[in-house]
Amino acid sequence: MQDEEMTTNVPPEPEEGVEPSPELAAEEAFLDARGAEIEALQAQVAELKNAVLRERADSDNLRKRFEREKESALKFGSEKLIKELLPVIDSLTLGLEAAKAHEAEGRQALDHFIEGSSMTLKLLLDVLQKNGVIELDPVGEKLDPELHQALSVIPSPDAEPNTILHVAQKGYLLNGRVIRAAQVIVADGAQKNPPQA
Repeated sequence: MQDEEMTTNVPPEPEEGVEPSPELAAEEAFLDARGAEIEALQAQVAELKNAVLRERADSDNLRKRFEREKESALKFGSEKLIKELLPVIDSLTLGLEAAKAHEAEGRQALDHFIEGSSMTLKLLLDVLQKNGVIELDPVGEKLDPELHQALSVIPSPDAEPNTILHVAQKGYLLNGRVIRAAQVIVADGAQKNPPQA
């Protein structure tokens, strides 16, 4: 009896040329709708995967940018300190120049002053150099507006135009970045031998 019930529950296979039963058509429509839903869900999954990949790339780029900024902050973090030390160098340099100008007076005391000041200046410059500071003393070089600030232009028949003749105040670079341009006096562009009248 159970065998009879099972056979009655299975819908008969439609014969060729015969339209399927409404139940079978409804089941096929249901399966087609589910297939379309599955395709739509697969498209959404693919779109979400792409969005996740883009977010990962954005996150990676952001992390790299922060690393570059952190590296820059470490590299140039001492800039304020270096700028504050520059007047000390200037003062020592001026003291040495003044002492050398009065060399003949009080020779022994002057020698000790010059020696001590020279050692102090060298020590300070060495410390700065270890921290990425390079001194700009461009006498004889061509004027470079990125590195030098021209205070004045003077005639100099023996020098090429825009050649630095004198450095009024040395400039400094910190890891390749100008923290103070050298203040200089340059030769003008006048002809070396003006025409005779």
